[in-house]
Amino acid sequence: MTAIEQTEARPRSTRLPRRARRNQLLGAAQEVFVAQGYHSAAMDDIADRAGVSKPVLYQHFPGKLELYLALLDQHCEALVKAVRGALESTSDNKQRVATVISAYFAFVEDEGGAFRLVFESDLTNEPAVRERVDKVSLDCAEAVSEVIAEDTDLAAEQSMMLAVGLCGMAQITARYWLSAGQNIPRDAASKLMSSLSWRGIAGFPLHGTEH
Repeated sequence: MTAIEQTEARPRSTRLPRRARRNQLLGAAQEVFVAQGYHSAAMDDIADRAGVSKPVLYQHFPGKLELYLALLDQHCEALVKAVRGALESTSDNKQRVATVISAYFAFVEDEGGAFRLVFESDLTNEPAVRERVDKVSLDCAEAVSEVIAEDTDLAAEQSMMLAVGLCGMAQITARYWLSAGQNIPRDAASKLMSSLSWRGIAGFPLHGTEH
């Protein structure tokens, strides 16, 4: 069970195990935050969406910010896990580039709209939110950087610069693709950007090859 399960408004309902209730509340909160933004969302809206009373909601989350941060933590962790999983799925570097970029496109296309909380938050002036948003980008780039540094003669700083560029391009182009109406099928769009990325990064030779 995840935070993006369907949480259509329902009658105030049966008691759920604590974990199941927490996931239900996170799912309802995500729908409200994605639709309204942090500032316009109210705890009343979230409780109504989940079909619970406000006291039940406050039993799990002491305030709106804590609820928002819990969602951020969940989805930032999911993105980092997806990027690391993409890197570990193959030892072929061309395919690694493709799977990393595909992971960003999949994250952005997810119907729950979690990427809007991570990359388009209206609360980035809040230090705790800014910290998480910056950290997820850094963590993804560091995962990619480790592979680049292992396979090339580039210094750690150079590897990190390339990784930041690769992840940044993947994130920005995936969001553009979605906002432009997905006129290109996702797989085709992802492959297009993978081709561009590979043409650049393949120019850096592997250990033991001629420069």
